Amino acid sequence: MSSRVTRALARLTAALGLTVAALAATVGPAGAAPQAMGQCTTSSGVVLAVDFSHWGGPVYRSCGTTPTTGYELLNQGGWATTGTGHDGPAFICRIGYSGHQGGKQYPTPQQDDCVLTPPASAYWSYWHANPGQNTWEYSQLGAMLYKPKPGSVDLWIFGGTNIEGTEGKPTVTPDQLRAHNTQPAGAPAPKDTRTAAPLPPDVNTGPRPENPPPADRTPPAAAPPAQGAAAPVPSAPDSPSASAPPAGSASPSPSPSVSPSPSQSPSTSTGAVAAQAPGPQVVEAAPAADAEHDAGSYLPAVATGALVLLIGAAAVFAAKRRRRTE
Repeated sequence: MSSRVTRALARLTAALGLTVAALAATVGPAGAAPQAMGQCTTSSGVVLAVDFSHWGGPVYRSCGTTPTTGYELLNQGGWATTGTGHDGPAFICRIGYSGHQGGKQYPTPQQDDCVLTPPASAYWSYWHANPGQNTWEYSQLGAMLYKPKPGSVDLWIFGGTNIEGTEGKPTVTPDQLRAHNTQPAGAPAPKDTRTAAPLPPDVNTGPRPENPPPADRTPPAAAPPAQGAAAPVPSAPDSPSASAPPAGSASPSPSPSVSPSPSQSPSTSTGAVAAQAPGPQVVEAAPAADAEHDAGSYLPAVATGALVLLIGAAAVFAAKRRRRTE
């Protein structure tokens, strides 16, 4: 076999190897580590939220480590996605969580077979909110390319929107979903390592404190006056307004204290009981074992591999023909 044919086969093998490596990187295990919600803070971790209200479910939120990608967040700790046959796993067609409906992914195969790209009126749209930001930003990158910042929020909602993200916005705010604690839950408070400087020996710090008093220093009760003895007369008050009423006048009776009725209690009469915030219910998704992943159709990768094989075979055939003619 000539060196020209050998080089052609080497290029074919290298191209096929790159295709297999790309496929393995695409459908490989997720790199993000799931954590309890309390481990996410205002400056660490990233909150993943998925809104299932289109099917009557809540908004689940969970915590993942960073650095990571949006795709890894959706495929760790009980989360799983399915791509499309046309676009591969990068286009999120279905999302499921093991703690919701037994891990059932939505939309169901009856609602969307996930073969072609979903329509703009019924698909999972991707939104972000950076740390300290209370407005949503429609993602301009796919889940595999976007890398959320520490302390940010990722949200997926099902419905329809336009390419600018001005329609079909989320009904929950980032503040309803993000972590507000500055330290991970359960972490010990930072210790004050500063030590007080010793005082100079000539500084007068005052007298030493007395020994602690005994446990019982209650003064003895005064003895009752002897029988027949006149009770002590209190001294007359100096203020005329405090003088006793004249003889024969009735002393004013104190007004009875009126306790408010239950219907007049401050909590109900002033409306202090806050109404439940509108919008879907937000539920924490506890970390779970990684769910089985269906990365979508392998047709795009298989088609790419077949194309590489055809090109390589054509190159080998052309090299053989040139060799024969020479």
